[in-house]
Amino acid sequence: MTTSAGPVPPTVTTAVPARLDRLPWSRWHWMIVVGLGTVWILDGLEVTIVGNIAGRLSEEGSGLPITSAQVTGVAAALYVAGACVGALVFGRLTDRYGRKKLFMVTLAVYLGATAMTALSFDVTWFFVFRFLTGFGIGGEYAAINSAIDELIPSAYRGRVDLIINGSYWLGAVGGSLLSIVMLNTALLPENVGWRLSFALGVVLGLAILLVRRQVPESPRWQLIHGYGEEAEQLVDSVERQIEEEKQRKLPPPARVITIHQHKSVGFGLIARTIFRRYPRRAVLGLSLFIGQAFLYNAITFGFGTILTTFFGVPTGHTGYYFAVIAAGNFVGPLLLGKLFDTVGRRIMISSTYLLSGILLFVTAWLFDSGVLTATTLTACWCVVLFFASAGASSAYLTVSEIFPMETRAMAIAFFYALGTAAGGISGPLVFAELTASGVVGDTALAFRIGAGLMCAAGLVAVFLAVPAERRALEDIAEPLSAVPPGSGR
Repeated sequence: MTTSAGPVPPTVTTAVPARLDRLPWSRWHWMIVVGLGTVWILDGLEVTIVGNIAGRLSEEGSGLPITSAQVTGVAAALYVAGACVGALVFGRLTDRYGRKKLFMVTLAVYLGATAMTALSFDVTWFFVFRFLTGFGIGGEYAAINSAIDELIPSAYRGRVDLIINGSYWLGAVGGSLLSIVMLNTALLPENVGWRLSFALGVVLGLAILLVRRQVPESPRWQLIHGYGEEAEQLVDSVERQIEEEKQRKLPPPARVITIHQHKSVGFGLIARTIFRRYPRRAVLGLSLFIGQAFLYNAITFGFGTILTTFFGVPTGHTGYYFAVIAAGNFVGPLLLGKLFDTVGRRIMISSTYLLSGILLFVTAWLFDSGVLTATTLTACWCVVLFFASAGASSAYLTVSEIFPMETRAMAIAFFYALGTAAGGISGPLVFAELTASGVVGDTALAFRIGAGLMCAAGLVAVFLAVPAERRALEDIAEPLSAVPPGSGR
């Protein structure tokens, strides 16, 4: 590495990004995945528990005077609203102060709010703590997806990102099965089981926090923000670990890059970069997030209510059905993830969105026709969400890799917040009303709306998706601070 102190801002010439991208998969990368990725399991646990305990919370004796529609409607919308606000607040702080500082803070916020949710005895405070829990989770999306993309080699970035985001559904499986035990009044009183469900999430989160302490700062972030020596030392240490593990020398890096170092980038430059420099990518990111946010936040939040309302499934048994659906959601990214790195982003993103939308239209038609049972509806949803889960995870992958380094966390935050606000806040409110009506046609309409938005996003991806597979982040979107070759700086 060579550094020019010169006039402000100083410049640094380094091969750190290329050195990170040419690393083989190793134990160090597994540590990154466990430390950062497992929090989505907690998110899935959290959301699923809330959906499955909605019926129990509304029953007399729960210790909380709340209706089922308030849980799946108002509380769900507040959770998503908190996530949107948290993404924007922490996204800005993540780009300014670093990935590591913020992914520690956001997890702490999440854990504190979840613990207080378990202690809620008043509806107002329950709503407040649901908002704050979402606030922490929204910050996690920005901080963690930034760090993952900047630490994982380009050859594995697509599948790792998809599987990590898809691990949300492992938590959903756990939340579904956990709710079965916690809602069993033969084992636990009505006003205790749901509280212990949230408390368990806190315990798991504390374990993740211990692992996360070992995850380093992003060397890419360090380079741009004036910590070039620290970035070089970190990558030197990682390379030594991996050479010792693999018992071979690593090949030389393919390229070097020269960048101006600085401390922060203003909102004005971020906005101009996203909307003026990359307008087609902005349309792509927004479309993908709106499509997946509406489908998931508007429909899966109320799945337990659908089972109890239309098929007479007892509230204590909905977890069995949702566990099956959640498993299908995780299997999708697990089996399809590698294809995003080999077949390519454009084909896989567009096909997963379009297939899930078309299959959801078919499910809506069957549901409206009255030919489905609780079991066959669950089977239909398994197939739909096998593809939709991979597509939804690719939305996070897309916005985290198609914008410059200096704007990455804020770009993730912005598209997550805007897309989720459009589909995730209005969705649960509208869907809760449609489901509560008890009219089959109303619920089928919600399915069709979600299906239409997924198909629309898939068509946008056909034309606008960026071929980012196996490419360095700096090649997909050049850093704003990069010095052009031959400029003499």
